[in-house]
Amino acid sequence: MKHFHRTQLPLDEVLNIADGYFSTLGMTSTARDLYSRGFSGELGNLKLLVKAEGGHYTFVEAQTDQIGESRLDRNVKKFFVRLHRALDPRHVPEAAY
Repeated sequence: MKHFHRTQLPLDEVLNIADGYFSTLGMTSTARDLYSRGFSGELGNLKLLVKAEGGHYTFVEAQTDQIGESRLDRNVKKFFVRLHRALDPRHVPEAAY
């Protein structure tokens, strides 16, 4: 499943947050490049790509090997919330019903 997020955080900060977040989930780094990361663990496999877009935006693409809404996919969404909170610490995620 593919997930996308756009942020104003710099590329290296997004990757640093990803390294810390996914390691706390018990995932190990399988690939480490200048603009991408690969993670693997009990939850599945994840490939994370970041690229500069439109001047001051960073485009983040996360691709999992899972079908449907898996635990890994939910954690990718939590990672995106973490990116949003890094930019705006006052942000509080709320359920939208």
